[in-house]
Amino acid sequence: MGLETEKADVQLFMDDDAYSHHSGVDYADPEKCVDSGHDRDPRQLNSHLKLGFEDVIAEPVTTHSFDKVWICSHALFEISKYVIYKFLTVFLAVPLAFAAGILFATLSCLHIWILMPFVKTCLMVLPSVQTIWKSVTDAVITPLCTSVGRSFSSISMQLSHD
Repeated sequence: MGLETEKADVQLFMDDDAYSHHSGVDYADPEKCVDSGHDRDPRQLNSHLKLGFEDVIAEPVTTHSFDKVWICSHALFEISKYVIYKFLTVFLAVPLAFAAGILFATLSCLHIWILMPFVKTCLMVLPSVQTIWKSVTDAVITPLCTSVGRSFSSISMQLSHD
């Protein structure tokens, strides 16, 4: 039985059809999984995390370890990735989801009740400010610039070579 299991393991890791390049070995039985057909990342927000053993560890054609070492490394990589992820989600998923909920609720509240009313008020007041600014510019800055321009225009310079 040991030899048959070893051959099955070798076949599992060598057969490209049995091993999905991006998703790893399927450890959960699809019939036992509650949401086996449900896509938890429908907008592909974390598509960069879909990587397998060959994406992280790759041996070039000229350099190969022993087949058993490669198979064991592959199995340990996939199992540790699976187990550690499950372990971390058990302890971190609920508190981090709670913290993210508080953060996004706070940001939404600030955006809805403070930021947008401020922006809308500024946009509403802007035409009045524009009218006042134009009046100040026409009454103060335009005559000042005109006077300075006329003063400088009356200056003439002559250069001589002595």
